[in-house]
Order: sequence, then structure tokens, then C-alpha cells
Amino acid sequence: MMNCREATRLMSEAQERKLTLAESAELKIHTLICSGCKNFGLQMQTLRGLMHSFAQDDEPKNKKSDTKGSSDDTSL
Repeated sequence: MMNCREATRLMSEAQERKLTLAESAELKIHTLICSGCKNFGLQMQTLRGLMHSFAQDDEPKNKKSDTKGSSDDTSL
């Protein structure tokens, strides 16, 4: 049976690589039993989604300010 340390390690690794079928099955069983690890996994997904949204929202602002700044430089 998988313990919490192994479960959280696999959740972290799942962010970087595809888990094997056996790893996914063991992790699923563990999170059905362990509410702490289930919550940890949900928090990881939330943080990843927020960071992804933050990165996407930041790009257009930088591009706009770069374009604005370059046009100001050419007018001097």
C-alpha cells in the first residue's frame, strides 16, 4: 500500500511526466482513502492553474509596454 510520502512525490512527478498505469492506479486508490493527500492534489492543481493564468495574463501587458516604449524612443 502506498504511503502519503510516496503519493505526494507521485503527484509532483505527474506535473512533469506521465505516470505509468500502475502508478496512476496506486495513487488513485490512495487518494480515495486519504483525504489529506486528496486535498494536497487539489491544491496543486489549483496552484498550477493560477500560475498558468498569471503567466498568460502577464504576456500581453509586457508586449504592449514594449511596443509603447519603443515608439516613444523613436519619437525622441
